[in-house]
Amino acid sequence: MSKPSEGRITDMKERYKGGVLKYKQMGYWRPDYEPKDTDVICLFRITPQEGVDPEEAAAAVAGESSTATWTVVWTDLLTAHESYQAKAYRVDPVPNTGPGTSTEQQYFAYVAYDIILFEEGSIANMTASLIGNVFSFKPLKAGRLEDIRVPVAYVKTFKGPSTGIIVERERLDKFGRPILGATMKPKLGLSGRNYGRVVYEGLTGGLDFTKDDENINSQPFMHWRDRFLFCMDAVNKAQANTGEVKGHYLNITAATMEDMYERAEFAKELGSVIVMIDLIVGWTCIQSMSNWCRKNDMILHLHRAGHGTYTRQRNHGISFRVIAKWLRLAGVDHMHTGTAVGKLEGDPRTVQGFYNVCRDSYTKQDLSRGLFFDQDWCDLKKVMPVASGGIHVGQMHQLLSLFGDDCILQFGGGTIGHPDGIQAGAIANRVGLEAMVKARNEGRDIDTEGPEILRAAAKWCKPLEKALETWKGVEFNYTSTDAPDFVATPTAAS
Repeated sequence: MSKPSEGRITDMKERYKGGVLKYKQMGYWRPDYEPKDTDVICLFRITPQEGVDPEEAAAAVAGESSTATWTVVWTDLLTAHESYQAKAYRVDPVPNTGPGTSTEQQYFAYVAYDIILFEEGSIANMTASLIGNVFSFKPLKAGRLEDIRVPVAYVKTFKGPSTGIIVERERLDKFGRPILGATMKPKLGLSGRNYGRVVYEGLTGGLDFTKDDENINSQPFMHWRDRFLFCMDAVNKAQANTGEVKGHYLNITAATMEDMYERAEFAKELGSVIVMIDLIVGWTCIQSMSNWCRKNDMILHLHRAGHGTYTRQRNHGISFRVIAKWLRLAGVDHMHTGTAVGKLEGDPRTVQGFYNVCRDSYTKQDLSRGLFFDQDWCDLKKVMPVASGGIHVGQMHQLLSLFGDDCILQFGGGTIGHPDGIQAGAIANRVGLEAMVKARNEGRDIDTEGPEILRAAAKWCKPLEKALETWKGVEFNYTSTDAPDFVATPTAAS
């Protein structure tokens, strides 16, 4: 029998006496535990309150995210208790935290969960356990879910993306380069007719897609039905003009599932190939809309609206790499994953790790990209990552070098803000993209030669010349708040 002061209590009479025990004593700290292939493994970044032992804090995370409560309960004896207990089995100090640094001591806590704790194919159920109560727990100053390993046995209970990268490219007949898009600007205030004009100009100028932004739904200035009608009229005219397959992401986010299904059905009736939802609709809605898209041969685009409220801070919340894994399981075809060079938060290598999660068949551990675990995706279809937010054609070489071909590059302000008009902005981006892809395919070093490649192309394309001049030197070169712990990475501009 182990004494209470030594950790886990194995004597049944001592273990189930009435009263309060430490989480380690209840058995949630198991340093000898060897995780099974079927376990879900989570890596939490924890900051214990002063005086709280890090192993006890890790045990508390395991307990409160599985079966524990604050006091001993005899009803544990009615269950296969040890099977249902999550097990914290490893605690490591986080590099560059603690004494001698400007950051208080943090720890990486590894916690294993038996697969029987989770409902098959339900992100809602998984998140209810893993992030349900634990981040409000008083013994922790802060906690963050940094990464997750989902076992093959659980991955196989999810359907994943309804379309995937390969089938999307076949439907769109677009190969060998990133997909080119733009978000409508201004986000709010345009009438349906004027909104449709912006869509038409962008698509006719050479964009593959245009899109609604996250907060355009059905407001007094533009009812959703009007927007859908004018946008699809623009898409059809642009397709006729160019001979290319075009599309517009129609945002079907609404107050109720019934409203969303109604809008999705109308988009389908009008001939749209794609619909869009926001992350804030929740996991049940995301999986429901993925099922609808699978049945109706539609692409599902997800805008990660709201994610920064819990993904940006390094010490508390959820890393976006975890959100990206859940979204791939849930079944979106596109997701916004960052640009590294634009106006929104994103360390280059961290963002590349998000792209790995979207596009890998098997994601390998890569601490320099914040990937702590191998992840077998079991041939689940791949997600098309979207780079969007404060990017312009002068950064084309950086974007292509960082993210490759299988992504969507969305230039909203970088299209619509062109001094010569929307169509000119689209032409500039299409020419810039194709010139850069051609140079890369010829074996040129686009990282170093990129600006010169763009200047050479601009000699024969006045819209590109004007775009390069307009946004020359525009960059958002700030220190990232969420960067890998194991390497010092330069900013995108360095």
